Amino acid sequence: MPETVHKAQDMISGMTPVAISGEFVFVSTKDPALVASLSSEAISIFREDEGVSLLVPVELAKLAEQNVEQPMRCITLNVFSSLEGVGLTAAVSKALADQAIPCNMIAAFNHDHVFVPSKLCGQAMSVLQSLQKQSAVE
Repeated sequence: MPETVHKAQDMISGMTPVAISGEFVFVSTKDPALVASLSSEAISIFREDEGVSLLVPVELAKLAEQNVEQPMRCITLNVFSSLEGVGLTAAVSKALADQAIPCNMIAAFNHDHVFVPSKLCGQAMSVLQSLQKQSAVE
């Protein structure tokens, strides 16, 4: 595994964003049967007081008759950022917000993932690539 980075500039300059194929939607439910049927293909699951939130492929959500009106694309930031690192999420979300691109950040053990509306994925990739290049020259 490559070296884990801790400093904001190192995380941002090394983030190398990659758009993952496919579209995803967030589903929230208190129905244990629905959770069971979706969880095997969910790429993220989080338990909240209001129910279980699952991030699933659009096709699976359609089959389960769930709302698919907000399809998202995943952009993986391919830097091994420390779980204690400070600044990557803030820099990414601010750069996207400055261009009126909504985002949902999910931090996993190895990488951070940015979920943006499908129709804005290309624009989001351009913003993140510019942010990475700008940070690399600072």
